[in-house]
Amino acid sequence: MEMLTTSSALLRPLPSKITKTPFSLVTTKLPLSTHALGKRAVQEALQLDAPKEERRKHRDLVLYSIAPYPVILASKLLPGADVVQSIFGPFVDLVKTWNLPDWLVHWGHPGNMAVVLFAMGGYGTYLGFRIRLSKDPEEKAKAKDLHPKLLAGMFFFFALGATGGITALLTSDKPIFESPHAVSGAIGLGLLTIQSILPALFEDNPGLRTVHGLLGSSIMTIFLFHLVFGLQLGLSF
Repeated sequence: MEMLTTSSALLRPLPSKITKTPFSLVTTKLPLSTHALGKRAVQEALQLDAPKEERRKHRDLVLYSIAPYPVILASKLLPGADVVQSIFGPFVDLVKTWNLPDWLVHWGHPGNMAVVLFAMGGYGTYLGFRIRLSKDPEEKAKAKDLHPKLLAGMFFFFALGATGGITALLTSDKPIFESPHAVSGAIGLGLLTIQSILPALFEDNPGLRTVHGLLGSSIMTIFLFHLVFGLQLGLSF
């Protein structure tokens, strides 16, 4: 009996031992990591490796995505650039002799006009809405006094600034009437002229007050596009 017990013990299979070799670790982890990494993660990884210049080019396309083709075609309706250039020619030659810094000639006009647009035009538009919406008689009286003064100043400085913009372009030897910026500026000044006439007709036709408010908001929108077109023009050379 003891011999049989001993022999059965010898014949019993030994328990198997699980050994974690480096190869088993690799084979168990690799499918998990590959499975967890989806298509989206791979695409993001590839996008991070893209060249910086290519991503910058993509951002530039977004900046210059406005394509105002109707406005460009409308530039053909503006008066001849040769006539304007001949009028401004002597003054442009004088400015060139001053040896002004390039940054001042290039960005002086847009900087000044941006201040006029937001300080005078923006606040003047706000006062126009206060005239219509405010229930405070004192506030309404102050707004009625300051609103026309600010917008008259805006009209004056925009008209003066147009001559400055033409001078800056001619000083840089660039065309003056071949851009959406020039067309939108001409349209804005024309509408401002009509806008300044409307208040004289309020007494006979009170309904023109609504037209005045809507036209004023439209003019401000046009000049915001005018600002964008000017920025594009300034960055083009």
